Amino acid sequence: MPSEQRILITAGNTRELIDPVRYLSNVSTGVMGYELAKACRKAGHPTTLISGPTLLARPKGVRFIGITTSVQLEKTVQREFPRCDVLFMTSAVCDFRPAKFSAMKIRRRPTFNLKLIKTPDILKGLAKHKGNRIVVGFCLETENLLAQAKRKLRGKKTDFIVANFLGRGNRPFGSNPTTVYVLSKEGKTVCLKKAPKSKVAAFLLKTVLNPAR
Repeated sequence: MPSEQRILITAGNTRELIDPVRYLSNVSTGVMGYELAKACRKAGHPTTLISGPTLLARPKGVRFIGITTSVQLEKTVQREFPRCDVLFMTSAVCDFRPAKFSAMKIRRRPTFNLKLIKTPDILKGLAKHKGNRIVVGFCLETENLLAQAKRKLRGKKTDFIVANFLGRGNRPFGSNPTTVYVLSKEGKTVCLKKAPKSKVAAFLLKTVLNPAR
């Protein structure tokens, strides 16, 4: 494998708009993706970061593209994917979005029914056309961590799945230290326990680009 790889990273959450002032989202902060972008750039890899809304400073020396919704993310990553050698899909894409967007602010009322529809499975769609590219997915689980990660590895047909757990003292949001398991399509699993995300990023980069080491 060439020493210089073109890296594409998605990070942060998506916001699925209900009306001009309200949205559905999740608690992803984007820290993992941003730390990974820093590690890739430090290692000399040309890096593009596609990010949902965060409070983080843009990493220096990294090409940055901002998005808000899952639809915007899908279009952007589909455009950028052919130009990369490795994709790290760290972003937490909302699984559902409102079926309709209200152009006017929805007024307070006794009850309000919100119909949701599925958002596209962006990672699965990309992995179908990955060719020689390396595709890395991420998952956060609250139960049956490794079983769920193996299911997603097979179902999405990625090269790796990075799995981390919410619960039992592990809260992997923001800058908190976290434990990650990296599962490969060859059936190998490696683990890094309770490490800061800068160290996790370096570990992931080494594991993905140099799997035999």
